[in-house]
Amino acid sequence: MQIHYLSENNSVLNHFLGQIRNIKVQNDSMRFRRNIERIGEIMAYEISKDLSYKNVEIETPLGIKNTTEIDEKLILCSILRAGLPLHIGFLNYFDEAENGFVSASRHHPNNDDEFVILVEYQALSSINNKTVLLIDPMLATGQSIVAVYQKLIQNGAPKEMHLAVVIAAPEGVAYLEKHLPDSCHLWIAALDSNLNEKNYIVPGLGDAGDLAYGNKL
Repeated sequence: MQIHYLSENNSVLNHFLGQIRNIKVQNDSMRFRRNIERIGEIMAYEISKDLSYKNVEIETPLGIKNTTEIDEKLILCSILRAGLPLHIGFLNYFDEAENGFVSASRHHPNNDDEFVILVEYQALSSINNKTVLLIDPMLATGQSIVAVYQKLIQNGAPKEMHLAVVIAAPEGVAYLEKHLPDSCHLWIAALDSNLNEKNYIVPGLGDAGDLAYGNKL
């Protein structure tokens, strides 16, 4: 797997990452969603450098200009519900892309810390021969992304798969490296230190879905 770390050098990305973590800032849900969206825009820009382009000729009011444009069939797929603000950030840049949505949630059958991933909802066209950007803010254990990936490939074989996460734990990165094809690209805005005993990212930011949309039952 090809892994890209985006916050190794100082940029405005780190500014927004700091705000979504900061307990004095993050509880403003509108600001939290907007910061996640802005992080999505930055990540979309970075991923755009890795896409294929074609030469085109365009007519301006004063003449002809040779330039390039994206030569990919893109499909953005976010994992509900936490992925929605990040999805909007990507869509702001890849506005001609198709869009898909998949649910993935932790189910605790024994009411303890053990869980399985349930993928129960999917709204998605065929991904066959398309470049897929799978979007999820948090990469904790990695089980959700692997479960969604396995669900997605039932709709065809993608030309290329890019996984975009805001905050990742090393355990999740290792799990993806073990269970996903080497051809996948993993884009990480920030890599944190570890998972705690409940498999939450430390220091992380808390529950991204709750911060964006309110507590769930």
